[in-house]
Order: sequence, then structure tokens, then C-alpha cells
Amino acid sequence: MLLDFEKPIAELEEKLADMKELAKTSDVDVSDAVEQLEKKIIKLKKETFSNLTRWQRVQLSRHPDRPYALDYIYDITDDFVELHGDRTVADDKAMIGGFGTIDKQTVMFIGQQKGRTTKQRQMRNFGMANPEGYRKALRLMKIAEKFNKPIVTLIDTPGAFPGLEAEERGQGEAIARNLKEMITLKVPVICIIIGEGASGGALGIAIGDRVLMMENTWYSVISPESCSSILWRSWDYKEQAAEALKLTADDMLENKLIDGIIKEPLGGAHNDLSEAANELKKVILKNLAELSVKKSEDRIRERIDKFSDMGFYS
Repeated sequence: MLLDFEKPIAELEEKLADMKELAKTSDVDVSDAVEQLEKKIIKLKKETFSNLTRWQRVQLSRHPDRPYALDYIYDITDDFVELHGDRTVADDKAMIGGFGTIDKQTVMFIGQQKGRTTKQRQMRNFGMANPEGYRKALRLMKIAEKFNKPIVTLIDTPGAFPGLEAEERGQGEAIARNLKEMITLKVPVICIIIGEGASGGALGIAIGDRVLMMENTWYSVISPESCSSILWRSWDYKEQAAEALKLTADDMLENKLIDGIIKEPLGGAHNDLSEAANELKKVILKNLAELSVKKSEDRIRERIDKFSDMGFYS
């Protein structure tokens, strides 16, 4: 799938492929032309992706080829073991978690997982967790705390599941309890938005010592479409809503709502999973090294102060 702003780049890449094929099947020397075209493509990519609108960032965060939580986890860990169930209702497939080793260090990974095929999307509920998903996440966090293992959460959700049955089982209470419990966890907690970070669905696993965003992601109380439908009674104004919400990684960092931005490969994480995962791994290890030398009571106090200061004006 190509996004509108990616089409000029794709056309040049198609032309480049044709020229390379011509070089293979004929005696014509096109090496100079190929080199020039490759430089032109790189230049166009840099210009395009350094000047994206907020709505275009939202589109990139939803790219169907974009890596999901398990893609990153399997790439950066050696022996991930997934754990299941909330021990009360069910095993929510939209929320995944388990232990994995990263550079000989055991980490509890927790994240929202979307699906690629129609069947997978139905099974994963499009990455929208039910209350049992948040209760599973909290159970895994408490296991990590018990065994003194750091926690890394990977956030990618259009929101918590808004169905009637989810509300009946206590969706709001489950998310609120996670916020309360995460603020006082004794182990290091790193939260990373890897795609969409919408509303309480994202916040339910996003209270940590470090909150980071990948370059082409968004984080907001509401999606641009929902904001548009509330303010203008139509989805047609989603681009204006995205601008008004200031939901990109740059916006969040400027407003001191996150602690850093993780660079992506040119063109987005979906262009090179290996490079994106390697950058993610480096950032996780760097932050774990910084956090692990602190006393747990100091981390908790700093965590409370960090979130208490948000939105406070004197």
C-alpha cells in the first residue's frame, strides 16, 4: 500500500528498477544514470519525510506494513516466552506480554498487538484491549516486580475497546488501576509508543520512568477522526483536527510530555524492520543502564513528580 505522499518516490524507484533490469539484459551502460537516480530518490525521501504534516505522520503510524509489537520483540530478544491470561476472565489477544532476553538481561515486555490479515485483526481486536487485557498487563508487571526485572511496554492502539461488554466488565476501572499501580512499581519502567497512542487505551500501559515515541507515531487523548466528528460532526476535518491536537513526537517532546524520540529509517520503520529494531534496542539498553543504578524509591519519586507536573500551570 502506498500513501499519497509516497507515490512520487515509488514512481522513481520503479524507474530505477527498470533501469537496473535494462543493464542486466543489454549491453547499454546506464551506471551513471542509475547513480544519479539513486541520489535523486534519497534527496526526495529526505525532503518528503522531513516536511510531513501531522496528519501524514498519523497515516504513517497506521501503515499496514509497519512493524507491530511482536515484530520488534522477536527481533531484539533471543528467547521471548509469551505469558497468557488475566487469571479472572480470559486471555486478551490484543494485549501481549512475556519475558525476553536482551543482551543477557531479562526484561518483561508488554504491548498491544494488531493483526495483518483479516483473521488476525479479528483475533487481535484491531489492537483494542478489553479490561482483561489491562488486567493481564498488570499481572505481568507484578510478576516482573516480584522477580526484580525491568519492564518495557510497546504502545500501539487506536484506543481501549469501547464495547458494551467491556464497560460491563470494568474497562475504566482496569485502566485506572493500572495507572495507580504503575506509578509505584519498584522496577525500571520504559514506555515506548511504536504506532498509535490513543486515549486511555494507550495510557493504561504508559506510566513509566521514561516515555519515548518513535519518530512517525502519535500520542493524544483522541484520534483526529473522532475529534473531527465531535467538533465538526464529520470526519472530513480530520487533517485540521490533527494540526490542532499537536499529537506528533516533536509536539509531545516540546510540551514535555515525553522524554525522547527514537529515530526511524528513512521513509519509516516499515522500510527496514532490522534497522528500526536495532535503534529501539539501543535506546532500551541505554535507558535501562541509566535507570538501574538508581534506588527504587528515587525512581518512584521522580516518576510521581514527572506525571504530577504535566498540565500544571502557576
